[in-house]
Amino acid sequence: MEIRISDSIKYIGVDDTTLDLFESQYVVPDGMSYNSYVILDEKTAVLDTADKRKTAEWEEKLLAALNGRKADYLIIHHIEPDHAGSIARFLELFPEATLVGNSMTFKMFSQFFEHISLEGRTLSVKEGESLSLGEHSLTFYTAPMVHWPEVMVSYESKEKILFSADAFGKFGALEKTQDAEWACEARRYYFNIVGKYGGQVQPLLQKASELDIKCICPLHGPLLRDNLDYYMNLYQTWSSYKPENKGVFVAVASIHGNTVRAAEKLADLLREKGEEKVVVTDLTRSDVAEAVEDAFRYDRMVLAASSYDGSVFSCMKDFLYRLQVKTYQNRKIAMLENGSWAPSAARTMKGIVETFKDVEILEPVVTIRSTMKESDIPAIEKLAEAVVSAGK
Repeated sequence: MEIRISDSIKYIGVDDTTLDLFESQYVVPDGMSYNSYVILDEKTAVLDTADKRKTAEWEEKLLAALNGRKADYLIIHHIEPDHAGSIARFLELFPEATLVGNSMTFKMFSQFFEHISLEGRTLSVKEGESLSLGEHSLTFYTAPMVHWPEVMVSYESKEKILFSADAFGKFGALEKTQDAEWACEARRYYFNIVGKYGGQVQPLLQKASELDIKCICPLHGPLLRDNLDYYMNLYQTWSSYKPENKGVFVAVASIHGNTVRAAEKLADLLREKGEEKVVVTDLTRSDVAEAVEDAFRYDRMVLAASSYDGSVFSCMKDFLYRLQVKTYQNRKIAMLENGSWAPSAARTMKGIVETFKDVEILEPVVTIRSTMKESDIPAIEKLAEAVVSAGK
């Protein structure tokens, strides 16, 4: 598909629709895009490359965009292999080109490209420095830990474009998702890939707020042109660890289905008591990355899990570990455990949750034995009341 930016700035990114797991862990049913750009002026600048899986296709688009011209610069916003995987081929095509990055970029370069000499081939830029291409000029801003330490973004002042690296990225190949709703897969992408570094995203948003931006060009996902405040505001919410929506996310880890039935009863009671948004996810059969997304999206969460080996069922432990790594915080959490002879799930979950910042554990913590019985309903109803009350 053709994506038009302007007469002088060309999109040369490529889609990967055969990729099953991005970063070998995130399910991407709609594939992934590796975005790359060319600015044509007195000097030509290529902005990032593509994963080596797609080098040949990217090269074809690059040469077509240059139309016989040489590339003078390669801007390396991010050295991660999904964006820098075709640098070696670029240097074969344009051995006299200058690589533009920062000191951290070039410090990490040899870790990926051991046998490529950088002598006389680099331009190291610092915060706020600019590179003139003629009528177009790129100004560089550091964005450390969004989501690697060497990341930087650039702002093109003539056409008012922010090349935002992984910020504002989204899962999905453009040929499948260009016109799809943005927030869902952008949210899953943000919380699982960038989410740990909200404190580092905030300074980048501040820098962006001081620029006159007409278009955001990320390294993954669609170009953002309209209603930019919508995207900026979502990133502000996400990076400050505030809930995006009022609602209850119920995460369930059930071995034989009995804990799921108890969790579904709790969800029914929540709805009966006026809770408009209740999302129940069975962690044993769901994408854990989407569960992480929903945990961050809503203001309250219920953990319902079976005991296992004196601890908690493994998929719940994995889910909580991911939240811990992503610095989950500022939420209210309720718990329901199941145990046939020595319930241990709640104790284990509490031990992890208590390491989270600014999290309140709601009472009562409900214990069922093997299966939910009529005698368990009053305690589950009290838990539902506590969750609803916590959202007021």
